[in-house]
Amino acid sequence: MSLNCVEINKIISELDLEGSFIQDIVQPGFDTIAFYTYKNGKAKTILICTAQNGNRINETSKRIPKNDKPLRFMEFLKSRIKGARINSFRQIGLERTVIMELSHSQTEIFNLYIRLWNNASNVILCDSDNIILDSMFRRPQKNEVTGKIFIPPVEDNSTLQDLDKWKIRDIPPEFNSFNEYIDFWYSENASSISRESLIEKAEKWYNIAKSKKELGLKNLIAKKESFQNASKFKHQGDLILAFGHEVAPNSRYLDCQDYETGKEIRILLNPNKTLQENAAEYYKNYKKAQSGFEELAHDIEIAEKQLSKLESQYNEILNEKNPVKIEQLLRKDSTPKQQIKKTHPGLDYTVNGWYILVGRDANENDELLRRHVRGDDLWLHTRDFPGGYVFIKNQRNKTVPLDILLDAANLAVYYSKARSSDKVDLYYTHVKYLRRAKNGPKGLVLPTHEKNLCIKIDKDRLQKLDKLHQESQI
Repeated sequence: MSLNCVEINKIISELDLEGSFIQDIVQPGFDTIAFYTYKNGKAKTILICTAQNGNRINETSKRIPKNDKPLRFMEFLKSRIKGARINSFRQIGLERTVIMELSHSQTEIFNLYIRLWNNASNVILCDSDNIILDSMFRRPQKNEVTGKIFIPPVEDNSTLQDLDKWKIRDIPPEFNSFNEYIDFWYSENASSISRESLIEKAEKWYNIAKSKKELGLKNLIAKKESFQNASKFKHQGDLILAFGHEVAPNSRYLDCQDYETGKEIRILLNPNKTLQENAAEYYKNYKKAQSGFEELAHDIEIAEKQLSKLESQYNEILNEKNPVKIEQLLRKDSTPKQQIKKTHPGLDYTVNGWYILVGRDANENDELLRRHVRGDDLWLHTRDFPGGYVFIKNQRNKTVPLDILLDAANLAVYYSKARSSDKVDLYYTHVKYLRRAKNGPKGLVLPTHEKNLCIKIDKDRLQKLDKLHQESQI
């Protein structure tokens, strides 16, 4: 339930904002903004919410959390009206629209319109001629975009006769003001941002996320158990070589006595392959299962940590009393990973305090070169093979340790066409010694002052780096 017109009027009369100064502006979410005001030694936090069925304006005693990433409208308002004086603050007739006249000086006047309509709430900043400078929600179909003229509702004094149609909700005796009661009421009852409704959303999000992660963990454990008998593949390969002379031509099976258990067993063969090739296939499966068993142990550890983090996130939400903070936590934790904007392309690794960036294709290579590395950063790339660029970020007065150089080199090989090669040559140099190839493909550079490095790809090192990367994503 939104504030009605007489409730808005009651709140405005209690706020007494004329002559106040806007000290700061915080926008915790897309539909909520708060002004920190100061007057005669007293600070007030004015909360404006435009959420459907919960739009309101009132003083709040709750701490307003900042958004992880500064939002557009907040940054705009800070650039224009932070530090401004509130000359007037009133409701336009009985319309649910509030106008706040602001000034930085006698020559710079702004009109801030706060429209508290249930389905079309908005906060719009205009100049003194009501030309829109920007708005919380840009709505071209309503001409609520920069450069358009905002037409406020007409003040109709005849509507004052209808005041009796609207009632102010009763204030329980434990509250000192209508503002205080409204702040409490919406925190507990508003359909969109009440604590109760947000906890319900959190429970639904938690149950869905938990069931998905538990299913993934269960599948990993089941797969790991299937790899626990990896040694049987090696043993079957040994039996094929030991008793292969007993196999009939084009036979699909080897029937023999297991020299370890003394039991008769049957081993499946591929008749289109020689005995040596069949044995090699079993040995290959053994190595694959053994390697998979070790990797799955790591994946299971990561999955268990993700479940633990989910549990702590849910408990943090349950223990939070401020619904604005709950809404922010819920929005952050339930945002799909593909919608989270990365600060840079490619992958990144932090190893013993050293920061490594990896581009995996021409676009990522080019973007990293243009915007995310500097002249003293180290660049690595495989010789004679196309692939990704790897950068080690420079640390002042420090030389890159050999271990970090080998980590970066292995990543450069792994994200190149040389991945399956036995030994690979790489060259490395500082970014300042790279020159773009004239008329060359995107991202192509020609190095100078380069040094050579020859390595054999180290799977253990890559696995360690992968573990570090996955843990950083939890």
